[in-house]
Amino acid sequence: MTKRLERYVRHVRYVREERWVWAGCALVALALALVSDLGPHRAWGAPAAAGYAVAAMLACGVRSRPVARTVAVAGAVVVPLVSLVTVGRGQLEIAVVERSGQLLLTTGSPYVTDPTGIADFNPYLPGMALFGVLPGDARWWMGGVFVAALAVAGLHRAWLLACPVVALPLAVGGVDLPVVGLMCLGVVLAGQGRPGRAGLVLGVAAALKWTAWPALPVALTLIAVRRGHRYALRYAGLALATTTAAVLPFALADPAGFYRSTIAFPLGLTDTASPAASPLPGHLLAAYVPGGKMIALALLAMSVLLIAVSLVVRPPGRTRTAAARLAFGLGLAMSLMPVTRFGYLIYPLVLGALAASRPQREGTPDTSPAIPVAPSWEKTLV
Repeated sequence: MTKRLERYVRHVRYVREERWVWAGCALVALALALVSDLGPHRAWGAPAAAGYAVAAMLACGVRSRPVARTVAVAGAVVVPLVSLVTVGRGQLEIAVVERSGQLLLTTGSPYVTDPTGIADFNPYLPGMALFGVLPGDARWWMGGVFVAALAVAGLHRAWLLACPVVALPLAVGGVDLPVVGLMCLGVVLAGQGRPGRAGLVLGVAAALKWTAWPALPVALTLIAVRRGHRYALRYAGLALATTTAAVLPFALADPAGFYRSTIAFPLGLTDTASPAASPLPGHLLAAYVPGGKMIALALLAMSVLLIAVSLVVRPPGRTRTAAARLAFGLGLAMSLMPVTRFGYLIYPLVLGALAASRPQREGTPDTSPAIPVAPSWEKTLV
């Protein structure tokens, strides 16, 4: 009886804390609606603030937490997404993806050889153009892949979808959603000892955007620890083959356009500046310190090297450990990039949620030693 009472008290306390979390989210959404200079962000802020506020009131009850989370998802994701898609408004990155899809169909390449304006640059890898080829608004497909991947990975959490860092890109457009979703699924499959499926999933993610590439060596070391060298090589072969088959033909077909859009532009090495300018350390160094861009790139390279060394010295042996290592590495790297934005916080958030989730069902470790291994779009941070 006493233990049951203690559990009830802890549950009540947790619900009260969640009430304040939703209230804080409501304030964030309201502030974005009032001060943002981006129309889609303002359009998201109003219904999201209302949904969060109602969720905060519902969370006052001990048994109403699932209802509160459902209301938060409806107000922060469903309502603004449907309304924005209906009126044809969204972030510039969605227009870029849809245009790259049309270029892929008409010219055979998703890149402009000599881009000049912001909208001419396509900083994503060729696989992302497939979302622009599919019928309808690209947001439906990107959000669908993200939600489906998390569900298969066992990370179907309403609070995660309702979190402003996730809800905002779901509604206004987020190319990072399918990438991080597939990364989570790939890491889970690697922890379960399924090298073939993990290699295929992470290979697809790596064909969408550069930000998925750090997951490849992390999953490799995880498989090597749990299953041994042979399975790790099988994973590596399939992952590299999938990525190469999706990226290399387009890089060879238009090397100038590929370099200018996917390498030079994200690193700030073109005459056209990327609007990705959130005040994170890397951007502040590049903008206000003499030679700061090179300093930021050097710190970025150093952080990548340190993470690589950590994989050799202490390779992750569990899914949660691998997800935590990946979340920390990406969070550090993205804060040091000269061209960065707050939207990249979705990577450490979602991967951190995977690291903090209940342990996944994992395969039996092998005894082999680990190996080192066109509507009214508005400008946003692409």
